[in-house]
Amino acid sequence: MNEYILIFRHEDGQKIASAEQLDIWMQQTHAWLGPMVAQKKLVGGNGLLFDDSKIVWHKGVVTEGPFGKVKETLGGYVIILADTVDEAAEFAKGCPVLQGEGNSVEVRKIGKAKDF
Repeated sequence: MNEYILIFRHEDGQKIASAEQLDIWMQQTHAWLGPMVAQKKLVGGNGLLFDDSKIVWHKGVVTEGPFGKVKETLGGYVIILADTVDEAAEFAKGCPVLQGEGNSVEVRKIGKAKDF
């Protein structure tokens, strides 16, 4: 089995969901992840907060981030176990993040030290 990270991209992170919307989304996310938990294929994951963030650039330049000039934001991630990227992508199709028009889930294989 390989580890894959599923990165949740929101087209417009400036939009703030209501507490009720967030509660519904969390319930949907728990239901979506349930089968992975049952199969012991969920490695971990977290949401990314919109406050208290910086971007460090080349030559040590630090800016407020990540919302200065970019609308798209990263909302969070999960790491799962799958045999192939196609299997991981198939699972990603059920992610509640995809209910938002323009949102996406990026699926990437996680490299281990031996892969470099």
